Amino acid sequence: QVQVVESGGGLVQAGGSLRLSCAAPGRTFSNYGMGWFRQAPGKERERVAGINYSGGNTYYADSVKGRFTISRDNAKDTVYLQMNSLKPEDTAVYYCAAGLGPGIGTDYAYWGQGTQVTVSS
Repeated sequence: QVQVVESGGGLVQAGGSLRLSCAAPGRTFSNYGMGWFRQAPGKERERVAGINYSGGNTYYADSVKGRFTISRDNAKDTVYLQMNSLKPEDTAVYYCAAGLGPGIGTDYAYWGQGTQVTVSS
């Protein structure tokens, strides 16, 4: 069974940085795409970043391009989201998700419990 466990959220001032980590053991991690999503109060969940099985192809929402970087370490079954130049509007619960296929456009079947990111102005 695939487990997805996020860590690294917290409170940061605007302009600061955080790095989220997501461990997803339980299958051959390097075969599958991974994604980061977020949901703010009263808003729909949105995908902020995705990465393919090898790390060679990535996707970013327009709202985070140039500020967030998704990466993965297949030897550690872990995907990361480096968030720089954080803004108050980045405040949300961030979720990691594991895909059913290798690409960035995969359907996501396994979800973590979420980690809160709060950016103060």
